[in-house]
Amino acid sequence: MRLSLSGTKMAGLSGLRSIMEDVAASTAGASAGAWLNLSVGNPAPIPEVRDMWRAALTESMAEDFDEAGCRYGPSRGSHALVEAIADYFHRTYGWQLGPENIAVGPGSQMVCFAAAALFAGPGAHGERRIVLPMAPDYTGYQGLCLHDDGIAAIAPLIHREEGHRFRYALDIEALRRRADIGMMLISSPGNPTGRALGRADLDALTALATEREVPLFVDHAYGAPFPRIAQVHTEPVLHDSVVNCFSASKAGLPGERIGFAIGHPTYMAPLAAFMSNSVLHAPQLAQYALARVLTDGRLDATTRDVITPYYRAKKRYVDHLLHELMPADVDWRMHSGEGGMFCWLWVDHPWFEDTALYGRLKERHVFVVPGRHFFVDPPRTPGLAGHATRCFRLSLSADEKVITEGVHRLADVLREMRDAA
Repeated sequence: MRLSLSGTKMAGLSGLRSIMEDVAASTAGASAGAWLNLSVGNPAPIPEVRDMWRAALTESMAEDFDEAGCRYGPSRGSHALVEAIADYFHRTYGWQLGPENIAVGPGSQMVCFAAAALFAGPGAHGERRIVLPMAPDYTGYQGLCLHDDGIAAIAPLIHREEGHRFRYALDIEALRRRADIGMMLISSPGNPTGRALGRADLDALTALATEREVPLFVDHAYGAPFPRIAQVHTEPVLHDSVVNCFSASKAGLPGERIGFAIGHPTYMAPLAAFMSNSVLHAPQLAQYALARVLTDGRLDATTRDVITPYYRAKKRYVDHLLHELMPADVDWRMHSGEGGMFCWLWVDHPWFEDTALYGRLKERHVFVVPGRHFFVDPPRTPGLAGHATRCFRLSLSADEKVITEGVHRLADVLREMRDAA
């Protein structure tokens, strides 16, 4: 078999995907509780959230099935969902939107994949790249390009804070030095850190996008207006240079693959055309269900009353657990922020290495995610080679019993690594 260059890239396993394969292989056939999976990216199975989506899908099955399931629909998105999105964002933020401002896709990752094909890569003006304004960021972004070296990331400014805390800050001057920006892409709040853009940072990124005449894609999968899993510093803004991406996944419906983008028609028209030429349209029954919960307020109520409080309490619980159990003489730090699906930890010692931690924890039937997979080529990024390999991600989606035992084993492994050094 002979693969093309893009085929070779896309057929291969990324670092994180190989770990997910390892998790699947290791846990196959395992009895309940045999493995403690703190690497999973699924949202927590919150009963009230599950019940909301089940009810909405049941209603759509009963009332919309002929329209949604038995015929093709518009590539831009079903009329029901496009209208519901426009009405919802008008009520919530006062935005004046028409269908030309909206594009629906099978998940926000597919929307970003379409954007990468449209706005980055070889072109009449030379090679243009997807630039992530601040690493670390969602590892799935690294698979968006069909060609090698199509994505770049800016190293963050790293600030130590009191106690076992630290935070990343945007290095806007380093970003401005890049001359190859085809589009910018950032998650806010971010995966894996939970860090969120403040208004000054968002304004700086928007100004740069306008100056360079490139789109700034802001991925709100964890943020406002739903599901608000992590702390939000700045609500979405409507601007000609900004494309806002939203998803139903972290609001509890990851399996149905529904995401959408809102932006200027200059960017929405090619996105809608890409959907037509690639996947035709997103799954329609789930579009109708999302339209229902946007229109009748169920999604807002569930976000406010269930999702946001759940993850905020979970983060506080794990924060307390780490302070109680981690070795006192180890310089560990957690990225600042409230809520979020993950804890992002930094162990600042020469003896610590993320894949070594992964291997030792796997021997104890615990899975975490090595930090290096959330950085783009850290060995070639000044200042990041050492930092990236001293970080790792813990998921908060598991129940408290699993997390508690997992952190106990993590603390034991850190002591072993320290003593061995």
